[in-house]
Amino acid sequence: MEFSAMRLAYTMTEGRGELDPLLHQIATQAAATGLRLAGIVQVNSDRPGCARCDMDAIVLPDGPVIRISQSLGREARGCRLDAEGLETAVAAAEARLAQGVDLLIVNKFGKQEAAGRGFRPVIAAALEAGADVLVGVNPMNLEALREFTGDTAEALPADPGALLHWITIGGD
Repeated sequence: MEFSAMRLAYTMTEGRGELDPLLHQIATQAAATGLRLAGIVQVNSDRPGCARCDMDAIVLPDGPVIRISQSLGREARGCRLDAEGLETAVAAAEARLAQGVDLLIVNKFGKQEAAGRGFRPVIAAALEAGADVLVGVNPMNLEALREFTGDTAEALPADPGALLHWITIGGD
């Protein structure tokens, strides 16, 4: 797929869990500027009974919050993505995208997206609709993102100022 006329950027961090609060902050600030948003960012809850691996994502711009991990209990040693939760989040983002947006933010281009599933079709649809796209990616999946986007994805530092500049000014 050719994305040459679209604005697509990614950011990543080395530390585990650092990208989620950053993208949530950026989404909140982008919405405050009046940009119409779609996508999801992870907002892990501190609800009673939540385990370390419980992952919640908020559908942008203002909800709902969807559990995207399997509930494995407080003593779980690993985290597992919940396929049904992910499908629900993708469908909610697609519905919001269909209403017309300026910016799609996806908290992670992960294994599902690398395999052509998850938010990958939503990213393609946003680009086809002319919306800007900002994606978080971890180093393990960077090559898959590059294969998907070709040379069109711009690397941005994991810095609130740089990300906001790209979103609001156009990255020039």
